[in-house]
Amino acid sequence: MPKNYYILQSGRLRREENTLYFENAEMKKAIPINDVDTLYALGELDLNSKLLNFLTQHHIPVHFFNYYGYYAGTYYPREYLNSGFLLVKQVEHYTNLGKRMEIAKELVRAAAYNILENLRYYRKREKNVSENIEKIEAILPAIEDVKNVPELMSAEGRIRDSYYGAWNEVLREGFELDKRVYQPPDNMVNCLISFGNSLLYGNVLTEIYRTQLTPTISYLHEPGERRFSLSLDLSEVFKPIIVDRTIFNLINNRIIKPDDFLKELNLCYLNDNGRRTFVREYEEKLRTTVIHKTLKRSVSYGRLIRLECYKLIKHLLGEAQYSGFRVWW
Repeated sequence: MPKNYYILQSGRLRREENTLYFENAEMKKAIPINDVDTLYALGELDLNSKLLNFLTQHHIPVHFFNYYGYYAGTYYPREYLNSGFLLVKQVEHYTNLGKRMEIAKELVRAAAYNILENLRYYRKREKNVSENIEKIEAILPAIEDVKNVPELMSAEGRIRDSYYGAWNEVLREGFELDKRVYQPPDNMVNCLISFGNSLLYGNVLTEIYRTQLTPTISYLHEPGERRFSLSLDLSEVFKPIIVDRTIFNLINNRIIKPDDFLKELNLCYLNDNGRRTFVREYEEKLRTTVIHKTLKRSVSYGRLIRLECYKLIKHLLGEAQYSGFRVWW
């Protein structure tokens, strides 16, 4: 089954017949094209248009990350599952405020539910997070009364603030989160959140690409130039159960260590070993399977994202009401 490939070193990526080759002064590695679902370029990469054409033929996106390991952009191959009818429906649900708010509110409800499940897990383990849970539960009813997206985003922001306010109770000593800092992340925990969210953004974008959805039309986040905002929407639902749980495992089980980070002035980022460690644990999380409540079969965390896209499509087409993913285990 095709899988994600992470290129963590700098070098050259080239095509030779039906095989990709990554090479630098230290190594030469063959990557059979049929084994690749998505490429993540976390090192400086030399490539040419011949290679990009080859990737397009095989419908393989490439997500690029900068020197510090944060998302820079995506080579998004020509869409191959186009649907003009679905595009019209996506636009219709964006331009109609009532329809847009229906989807946007459900995204926030589902994300908040998954956040609360994380905190309840740690409350059962006698972590002092009850006050944070109560704050989030008090915000949720207000979501039903908001009239526009900015008000909804404000409520979502308050939920996130209360959630991150509990992390110092969850994480082991030495990894503190005083406040969420984005660009640039200023400490080890903010660094892990930003890096993990960047990986998930690319992962969700790939899953959108595998469907007939258009990634630039979104409902919670405002569509804008130069970004795939639908990926931001769906990422909100999965951050707590994929990224955050990966971070909790890395820190609390001492898999990631302070010497896996580098600091420059107000910037903190993962070194090469830190990135390898994070990617390994992140991929293990994506491959983890659960028995799906509806399908009654094993489904990986990664596959759940694709299923979320299908649920949104059914909603847009009027076939079924969209219900955001809620963790049940």
